Amino acid sequence: MIDLLIKNGKLAGKKELADIACDKGKIIDTGRCLDMPARETVDAGGNLITPPFVDSHIHLDTCLTAGTPRMNQSGTLLEGIRIWGELLPSLTPDEIAGRVRKMLTWSLAKGNLHLRSHVDISGDSLMAPEVLMDLKKEMAPFIDLQLVAFPQQGIFRNPKGLENMERALDMGLDVVGGIPHFEPTTALGAESVKILCGLAAERGLMVDMHCDESDDPLSRHVETLAWETREKGLQGRVVGSHLTSMHGMDNYYVTKLIPLMADAGLSAVCNPLVNMNLQGRHDSYPKRRGLMRVPELMDAGINVSLGHDDVMDPWYPLGSHDMLDVAHMGVHALHMTGSDQIRALFDAVTINGAKTLNIEGYGLEKGCNADMVILQAANRIEAIRLRPVRLFVIRRGRIISRMAPETAALDLDGETISTEFKL
Repeated sequence: MIDLLIKNGKLAGKKELADIACDKGKIIDTGRCLDMPARETVDAGGNLITPPFVDSHIHLDTCLTAGTPRMNQSGTLLEGIRIWGELLPSLTPDEIAGRVRKMLTWSLAKGNLHLRSHVDISGDSLMAPEVLMDLKKEMAPFIDLQLVAFPQQGIFRNPKGLENMERALDMGLDVVGGIPHFEPTTALGAESVKILCGLAAERGLMVDMHCDESDDPLSRHVETLAWETREKGLQGRVVGSHLTSMHGMDNYYVTKLIPLMADAGLSAVCNPLVNMNLQGRHDSYPKRRGLMRVPELMDAGINVSLGHDDVMDPWYPLGSHDMLDVAHMGVHALHMTGSDQIRALFDAVTINGAKTLNIEGYGLEKGCNADMVILQAANRIEAIRLRPVRLFVIRRGRIISRMAPETAALDLDGETISTEFKL
C-alpha cells in the first residue's frame, strides 16, 4: 500500500489528465488510470497540479514589522533602511522567531515550500541569523529554507562587515550575499564583489547579491559579478537580485551586458511587487517602472525567477506571501501579457526558482520528491489570473494543508446560482 494516490490532475502543457503515485516521500509513478491501494486518495477533479512554489528572494527577519517603530511615509528604499536601523535595538530572539513562524504558516498555506531568505548580518550579535538557523531545522519537515548572509550595511561601509560575514558563514548560512551599490564608492562596490565571490569559491558556496538596486543607470556592478563568476568558476551558482538599474541603462550598453551575464551562467531574480513600489521615487514624469529587463533576459536564455522580497515590513506594507500575486504583478509591470510570456512567469515562481536555488529532486517526474500543490485552476494562465485557492499542499507525499474550493452563491431574481471562478 502506497502513501498517497492523486487522481485526475491537470499537468502544465498536457492535454490528458494524469495520476501521481507517491510513497516514502517520492513520486513513484505518473500516468493515466493508475490503480493501486493507497492510504489516502485525492481526486484532483481536473485541477492543475504543479510543483511547489519557490520564493527566490525574501527577507524573513524583517517580515511583519510594518509600522514599528513607524511607517515608511516616503516609500523609498533608504527610509526603509533607516527605519530598520531604528528597530534593530529592540529586537529579541523570541520576537523574531514568533514573527517568522507566523509568516511561514502563511507560506505553507500558499504552497511555498522552498524559500531563499536574506538575513541581515550587520549587527555584531548575529541574533537574526542564529534564530533563522534554528527555525530552518525546526521547519525542515515542512519547508526548505536557504539562508543568505546579507550585509545590509555593506562590507566596507560597516567596519565589521567582512568579519561578520565570515562568522555568519561559519554558523552554517548557505549563501554569500552582498550589496555592492551601497558600498561607499563604485570602486569599493566592485572590490566587494571580488572579495565575496572569492569567499564563496573558497567555501564551495552559492552567491546571491543585492545588485544595482538603484535608479542610477551607471550602477553596473552586475558586470563585475558576471566576470567574477567566470573567473572564480562559479557558473550556475551565482544570482544577481533586483538589477533595477537596468531600467535606466541605454540599450547599447545592455547589448553588451546581457551576453556577458548569459556567458557566465548567471541567474537573475526580479521582485515586481516591491521594486515597483521602491524604484522611480525620485522621477518626475515619465516615471520608470523600476524592474530589470525580464523579457530580454529570458530571450537570451538567462534563468529568471521571481521573489516576493518583503512582506509587511519597512520597505513594503502589504503582502500575504502569495507567489501568484508576484507573477500577476509581473505580467502587468513587465508588459508580458502574451500567452507564452504569462506561462513563463508562472515558471518563474516554480521551476526557474528551483534552478536559481539549485534544488535537487524538484518536479513532478518519477523519482522526484513528492512535493506539489493542487490549485483550483485548469492551467497556468488561469492560475495567475485568479490567484486561486490551494486545494492541497503536499510535502513528501503527506498533505500538510487543504482548503475548500472557492465558490459564490448569486441570487439573481430569486434564483440562487452557485458558481466557481475558473473557466
